[in-house]
Amino acid sequence: MKIDLNSDMGEGFGRWRIADDDGLMDTVSSANIACGFHAGDYAIMDRTVQLAKEKGVGIGAHPGLPDLIGFGRRAMAVSDADMEAMMCYQIGALQGIAARHGHRVTHVSYHAAFGNMANADEGLALRLTRAIAAMDRELSVFCMPGQATERAAEKAGLRPHTLFLADRAYTAAGMLVPRGRPGAVIHDLADVRARVKQFLHDGSVTTIDGTRLPVRARSILVHSDTPGSLKLARAIRAEIEASGGILTPACQIMD
Repeated sequence: MKIDLNSDMGEGFGRWRIADDDGLMDTVSSANIACGFHAGDYAIMDRTVQLAKEKGVGIGAHPGLPDLIGFGRRAMAVSDADMEAMMCYQIGALQGIAARHGHRVTHVSYHAAFGNMANADEGLALRLTRAIAAMDRELSVFCMPGQATERAAEKAGLRPHTLFLADRAYTAAGMLVPRGRPGAVIHDLADVRARVKQFLHDGSVTTIDGTRLPVRARSILVHSDTPGSLKLARAIRAEIEASGGILTPACQIMD
């Protein structure tokens, strides 16, 4: 079975770096590239796209809220119109850089609070996916299964691409445990590998309260800012390959 392994990349700013993007680019099949609002800048975006092209890694836009200090993880009082415009601005910026390198943006993956705000509002979710469709109907939308963004992508005529988050704890309702709560972020190598093995073998994850939850997905996400993310990504890739999976960019996987 074809499986995508993706990570959020380019999430530095100026001289500062968040993760080992070079190492991750050798490990993953798709990269969600920060577009300058929650992290990233034109130089980092350019270098990240060039590296992805060289490594044969698929790329997607990772739009977030304009919140460098909070890394895009704080909700903001932003109108729906502004949400749409800032998202299109970020996607367009990455598309321009990608074209320069002969690469192509193939998906959109909302970052943190931006994605949370979309999933909390069916109307906003649909407005955003319709805007994506207006820019490029071939773009797929990364999302968690069963959430508003998945439904909105389908209504807008886009392909939703569902994710399993290897380094984040789930609630019994299929939502992510909020950051800041104990156990919300999983960075123990053995724990992450066991979660991935369970997902690959029976399509489920054990939630934070111990229940078994079905997860419908063809992509595995590991956050680059999770401590030890490169080791986690390498372990996840090894588990995919050990299970007989074929690492494949998300744009080449048809759900």
